[in-house]
This record gives sequence, structure tokens and C-alpha cells, in this order.
Amino acid sequence: MTTPPQSIDLASLATEQRNPASADLDLLDTEGILRLINDQDRLVAGAVAREVPSIARAVDIIASAIGSGGRLIYIGAGTSGRLGVLDASECPPTFNTDPGLVIGLIAGGDHALRHPIEHVEDLPEEGAKSLAAIALTETDVVVGIAASGRTPFVLGAIDFANSVGATTIGLCNSPSSALSNRVTISIAPVVGPEVVTGSTRMKAGTAQKMVLNMLTTATMVRLGKTYGNLMVDVQSTNAKLRERAVGIVRDAAAVSNGEARASLEAAGGEVKTAIVASKLGVSVADSRSRLDSANGVVRAALDEGRS
Repeated sequence: MTTPPQSIDLASLATEQRNPASADLDLLDTEGILRLINDQDRLVAGAVAREVPSIARAVDIIASAIGSGGRLIYIGAGTSGRLGVLDASECPPTFNTDPGLVIGLIAGGDHALRHPIEHVEDLPEEGAKSLAAIALTETDVVVGIAASGRTPFVLGAIDFANSVGATTIGLCNSPSSALSNRVTISIAPVVGPEVVTGSTRMKAGTAQKMVLNMLTTATMVRLGKTYGNLMVDVQSTNAKLRERAVGIVRDAAAVSNGEARASLEAAGGEVKTAIVASKLGVSVADSRSRLDSANGVVRAALDEGRS
């Protein structure tokens, strides 16, 4: 039995307000439309900046959970769901994470990534089912994403996550929303009304994308997935990434391109192993041993302190 959708007072939602700056949008020429959109987009970074303390708390919790064997799960509907799936899908190639470590779930399933399945977002029980299907536990962290902060699918997922003891984080664009009131940490960048009223794929979606980038990137940095600003866990699965790996070893170890290639070849393509071996002038076996003792953290394997 499905739960019937409740009456929604859209006028009360920050994401549904009309933007006076774009009241005459259809009267502008093309360049005028684009400049208006760009001017409004400039407001997004400031809105996200105001949420950095909350984002930092979320990152510390996520890093601790992953370090203890937990997972990071994003769940949302429509644009919000797609953005969560996108961020999750970028983690394995960028940081060499297991595909099951950061998971993106969208209302309507993967088919909804390309095809709108809008009615599912009205069903809270479907959000709960999505988390139950991946065997959610108290060790996991669930990030519910909803521009309005009231999407039933997301609220149902958060209620389920709370019931099993998982840590919950809400990412929305409406302050004091139902989502914000249900989670351990609320991240709510208020970007103001959209250029096209209610089109939350615009400023709200941009803000969500920025926050999601911050959550995973900062978490992976805290987990030792970078050395400085180099992605030392990158998977060299195509020509571009193989060349990137050479550049990473070259820059990290201050060696030539040729030396970096030779070191990578000797290390079987393992970027971290090649860096430690090249930088310390040790064997591949010794490099791997140092990395194992340092839990795979390059800086620790090099015995370099965190600045």
C-alpha cells in the first residue's frame, strides 16, 4: 500500500519563491539571459561558504565511519538524486575506492538517471526500501539530498536510517525544513530564488554539487587518498590516466618523466609504491612494506608530518 501524497504549500518553500531579478527574463536578449544566470550563480559560493562549519562536521563523521568499516550513502530524487549518484560514481576512478564504499541511490532506481520517474519521490516507503535493499547498518552514514527539504522519498529514507542507528546528514536549500529537523547534521546553503522559478536544477543543484564535492574530497584527503594535492590512488585505466600517473610520480618524487615511468613499471603501476620507492630510493618491496605499515598513507610511509 502506498502513501498518498500530501497537499504541498509551495509558497512556503524558499526554493519556490519568484526572483525579482529575473521577472522580465523572457524580454532579455540571449546575452542578457546568460549574464543574469551567471550573476545569480555567483551567489552560490557564498551560500556554501556559510555552511563550511557544518560540512566540516559531516566530513569528520564520514571519515571516522569509513575508517571503522562503514559506508557513505547518498539518497535523493530527481536532480538531487542524480547529483548524489554522480559524486558516488566518481570516487572509484579518482580515489580507488571500492564501488560499495560510496553509494548513490535515486528514487526510481538507475532508470531514473536518464528518464524522469517523478511519482516515486512522493513515496516515503520507497526511500526506506532503497536503504533496506543495501542492508543499511548503524555503521553507515546516510546523506539525504532534497532542495526543498520535504521530499517524502528522502524523508522516508532518513526515518529508516535513524531507526537503524545510522548517522544522518541532510543537504537541502531550505532552512528549518523537515529534512533539517530529522538529521544529525544539517547542511542548508540558502541560494535564494531561482532564475526560472522552482527550477532547482540551477542554483540549488549547483550548491548541492559543490557540497558533495567537498564531502567526498575532504573525506578522501583525511583518509590519506592524496599526497599534497596529488590523487595518489588514481586508477590508471586509460591512456590519459596512465599519463597522469606518470606526472603524479614525477611531481611527488621530484624525478624526470623517464624515471617516473620506470618506477611505475617496476611497481606494477602502483602510484603510491612508485612514489615512496623513488623518493626514498628504496626497493619496491620495501616501499610496499612501508605503505602497509602506514595503512597506505604516503606521507606517513615517508615519515613526513602533517603540516
